[in-house]
Amino acid sequence: MKVFVFALLIFTSSVSIAQATNQINWMTWNEMTAQRDKDSIKKKIFVDFYTGWCGWCKKMDATTFADPNIVAYMNQNFYAVKFDAETRDTIVFNDHTFVNTDPTFVKTSPNARGRAHWFAQSLLESQLSYPSYAMLDENFTRLMIWKGFKKQDELIGILVFFATNQYKYYHNFLNEQWQKSLQQQQGKSQPGQ
Repeated sequence: MKVFVFALLIFTSSVSIAQATNQINWMTWNEMTAQRDKDSIKKKIFVDFYTGWCGWCKKMDATTFADPNIVAYMNQNFYAVKFDAETRDTIVFNDHTFVNTDPTFVKTSPNARGRAHWFAQSLLESQLSYPSYAMLDENFTRLMIWKGFKKQDELIGILVFFATNQYKYYHNFLNEQWQKSLQQQQGKSQPGQ
């Protein structure tokens, strides 16, 4: 009987661990900063801005963010922050205190529209559309903002682009393409060629 109970405990804990790794390790902003402070090697930060009333946000959660490849890559390479863009929580970041634009406003239901949070306004440059995402580097510098529902292949491309630091060298590629284009134009404009 003891062996059966022990085996059952091991099976239950292994199932719990497996289930825990089948979803993105979403954190609040404050949980992320606390984890980041503990880590010796810092990761980039992926912020998902959502609202309770956003249907496309829910579709992202049910499809793209549930994809096993997205889950594994996100958990391995990023601090994943899920931020309710209408939260009434206070966020302190970079010696600034961010609050909701109308902290006294009370939603009539969880799915009702609320008032935007100043933190979302700041990171998204007041372009409030949901879902929206922000990518920050290891030093909290914003690298990119993008909006809308993303399929798995679109999102994994974005994640790989930033996790592997390709974004740092992309300007070199664009510059090479520009120079080639200019050379081709000059070649066509010269008489006799």
